[in-house]
Amino acid sequence: MIRAAIASLFFAALLFGAPALGIEVTQRQGVAHGYPGWMDINGKKLADGEFRQWLENDRLHIVITYKFPDRQFFEEKALFRQEPELIQEEWSWKELKDGQLSRESMINFAAQTASAQIRENNKIKNWSEKIEVEPGRTFTGFGFTLAIGNLRKRLLNGEKIELKAVGFAPKPQVVTVEISHGGLDQIKMAGRLLRGDRFVVHPQIPAIAKLFVRVPDQKIWLTNPAPAGFLRWEGPIALPSDPLVRVDLVSGAESGSAEAVETSDRNQDSLQNEP
Repeated sequence: MIRAAIASLFFAALLFGAPALGIEVTQRQGVAHGYPGWMDINGKKLADGEFRQWLENDRLHIVITYKFPDRQFFEEKALFRQEPELIQEEWSWKELKDGQLSRESMINFAAQTASAQIRENNKIKNWSEKIEVEPGRTFTGFGFTLAIGNLRKRLLNGEKIELKAVGFAPKPQVVTVEISHGGLDQIKMAGRLLRGDRFVVHPQIPAIAKLFVRVPDQKIWLTNPAPAGFLRWEGPIALPSDPLVRVDLVSGAESGSAEAVETSDRNQDSLQNEP
């Protein structure tokens, strides 16, 4: 009887108490350096960017910066583990104008804390919150590009995968997002026509909350065929109410809208060279 009871409790713990599995790393990241472009949603170039990625102390470090002609400066930083699974540990976003801080957001995933500050009329407003983080299932910023890259095969096969996102409105909060494959597109970028798989990050906002706040989807394109790397991102700058903008892999004068590839080509191209 005692053994049976212990076995039942053990089974229940496995069934109900086990943590959600993280994301298996199928595309290990290393050193990378690039120069993305910051555009408005119609493709008008607004700023040149620099992307740096490197490994240090068994962590993946990412820093992305954008310099605008009007002396604005944006910076995103992120820190990840890739063993035993993809886990985001830190993230920050900072906006400066003439060297003075305009907005800043920071997340410490391990400590489960998030903070934000905004300068309005020369006064700083601050928010700081404890957040619920599922390690390996909670991401923000460029973290979703890495997550989707490792989930790519499952998404191309039609799965819709739920993860958690830390957002700011401007108070920090965690929301569930559904990630799906939206199709294969061709994109005119820097004088070239490139192909990319479009993935949609859709926030699952409760119906009552939708009456008060609109949270746009984010779209992330990864290069096709595999191995898949970042090609394009579209979404609000930082807050849901911010203008929609575009970031391209290459900072060129031309940035065309994504156009769907014909169905006959899409199925063949999306799955070729998959492991």
